[in-house]
Amino acid sequence: MAIEETRNDAEVPAYKDASLPPARRVEDLLSRMTVAEKIGQLMQLDGSKGYLAQIAAYNAGSFFHINGADADAAIDASLRTRLGIPALLADDGIHGHSFWAGATIFPTQLALSCSWDPGLLEEVARATAREMRATGISWTFSPVLCLARDLRWGRVGETFGEDPFLDGELAAAMVRGYQGRGLDDPDAVLATAKHYAGYSETQGGRDASEADLSRRKLRSYFLPPFERAAGSGCMAFMTGYQSMDGVPSTMNRWLLREVLREEWGFEGILVTDYDNVGRLVDDQRVCADYAEASAAALNCGNDMIMATPGFFEGCAEALRRGLVTESILDEAVRRVLSLKMRMGLFEDPRRGDPEKVASVIACDAHRELNLRASRESLVLLRNEATDGSPFLPLDPSRPKRIAVVGRNADDPIAQLGDWSLGSGQMFGPSGPRHPRSSVETILDGLRSLLPKGWSIADAREADLVVLVLGDTIEYIGETRSTATLELQDGQAELAERVMAMGKSVVVVLVCSKPLVLPPSVLEAQAIIGAFNPGMRGGRAVAEVVFGLVNPSGKLSISIPLHVGQQPVYYNQVRGQHGTRYADLTQEPAFPFGFGLGYSAFEYGEPALRSARLGRGDSLRVSVPLRNSGGRDGAEIVQLYVEDEVTSATWARRELVAFRRVELAAGESTDVELAVPVSELWIIDAEGRKVVESGAFKALVGSSSRDADLRSVDFTVE
Repeated sequence: MAIEETRNDAEVPAYKDASLPPARRVEDLLSRMTVAEKIGQLMQLDGSKGYLAQIAAYNAGSFFHINGADADAAIDASLRTRLGIPALLADDGIHGHSFWAGATIFPTQLALSCSWDPGLLEEVARATAREMRATGISWTFSPVLCLARDLRWGRVGETFGEDPFLDGELAAAMVRGYQGRGLDDPDAVLATAKHYAGYSETQGGRDASEADLSRRKLRSYFLPPFERAAGSGCMAFMTGYQSMDGVPSTMNRWLLREVLREEWGFEGILVTDYDNVGRLVDDQRVCADYAEASAAALNCGNDMIMATPGFFEGCAEALRRGLVTESILDEAVRRVLSLKMRMGLFEDPRRGDPEKVASVIACDAHRELNLRASRESLVLLRNEATDGSPFLPLDPSRPKRIAVVGRNADDPIAQLGDWSLGSGQMFGPSGPRHPRSSVETILDGLRSLLPKGWSIADAREADLVVLVLGDTIEYIGETRSTATLELQDGQAELAERVMAMGKSVVVVLVCSKPLVLPPSVLEAQAIIGAFNPGMRGGRAVAEVVFGLVNPSGKLSISIPLHVGQQPVYYNQVRGQHGTRYADLTQEPAFPFGFGLGYSAFEYGEPALRSARLGRGDSLRVSVPLRNSGGRDGAEIVQLYVEDEVTSATWARRELVAFRRVELAAGESTDVELAVPVSELWIIDAEGRKVVESGAFKALVGSSSRDADLRSVDFTVE
């Protein structure tokens, strides 16, 4: 089949008439396009590798890794092509505008998820969208909806943790924040739910390895967050790198067409991850050439082909060989053009705005939001002096000499984590970094809030040691899975030496994912989990240490006691023999949902509005909650459900609702939580989503572990 190179269109193009219905405009434009122009619209290329040449060669429809003046130049070049179809510009705004120097870099997704605060995450996404839009970007590859499983996987820090329900709630919040009032909102960016689906279920923690997942297991745990994102209006999904049951995600027709489009009614676009089509040929070796790979991608429902220049000739060859039809090609192009129409790019191609760059990037409001996000994300894991009383907060009126030690105590990149300047994805490891002045490290924060009469001393002379442990950028992210979860680069030895000094120790964990701590470290007077807390994380940690902030974060992921516990997530299927390993416990060091504070919250006995429910009813639970401490504080009340007998094996308990409750010292309230009975489903042995009748338990409390929960029975009839 020959590719047409030109068509003469003398008439006034209807597709440029904004008064016409978008569908009519799209069909008019599609009818004017050559096959080469259609193929080009499906190509998303790395703009840092020469966007002007790529527009000339391919009429590429989308670019990533360019912004500012380059973004404007790419847009203008696309508008000068024969049909003037505007380019859609994207980038990895994972937890802030990652690669714009000085932009607001928030805590990572894993850190943010420990806030259990959907409203906060919506605000974070909204701020990120405003900063990205100011620089000419209209599409972010976020949020990540992968479930954390094997903690050795290098991308755990990009996830919302281990629970499908919490994952879906926070993902929906970020989608709302990114997309704002709608796709034509001038301050909004297109959100992307990724990596669809099951990418995080790796073998040995190895990135992009085969994921041993049945369709039932996908429907039980990995698909629900994506279905939630689709229902919240997310208009872009990205495929994963892995394969399942021998089928790479990018050519999984069941996953991409039958579930996403036909079952869920998804009307947005599906983009492959970086060179996923090329990987079908070069890495996974399931296609003989780029023609076969291009045809497989289109036939299975992909629309935008990321970072595969060979798709241009491959798709043309596939058409000539009859491996894919032009109607299938048109189907994908139609979706891409429809999205561009809905975003209003034909009327406003969304160039950057230097005035907004000056007024929006890292503005005071965003820095304050960043600090609030860091505060809410911190998790106080341990707080016990030798006499059993709380060790933190430190009393400012009692001067101390403190030492701040550990390689992450003053490392901006370790604190920002992956997907930031300096992490290497866009410019390489030696590329530019965010200005040092934009990052408050742990040492910076402690220095800035050091009370009068206090000093920062050598560890040998100090009364108190702040020991900052974790991982560094060499052990974080894509392709950087680790063989162990132990502290690297001599940190374990340093920790043992510090603990052996017999001084009071506050441990701060600055890490991309849960790590295994030496036993002596677990006995420190205080442990603060920060994960990668963002640009203002050091300030937030210091505020917690000195009592200016009452920590309220709860773990969204279990922290293991030893690496052999993998996987350690709380909602595993019941039925194993025994409750421990022969040599070690199966209990985590710190469980999902756990977190301490400077308040003391007392739970009463939960009560049900009705203990006999039909499938059309809602489970309504109320529980008395009292702040019996001496400080105002916030508690995250968690509701779990156990289905006592299921027709197929199922998780022992599952999170179904939660609420953040703020109470003054001494204040009491009744906390009400509700969940439709229709959400108390399992996936049965036939792969069907069903709510089964019988006995259930509702459990309310402060974490997922038995000791922190109070239960009440109910029945579904």
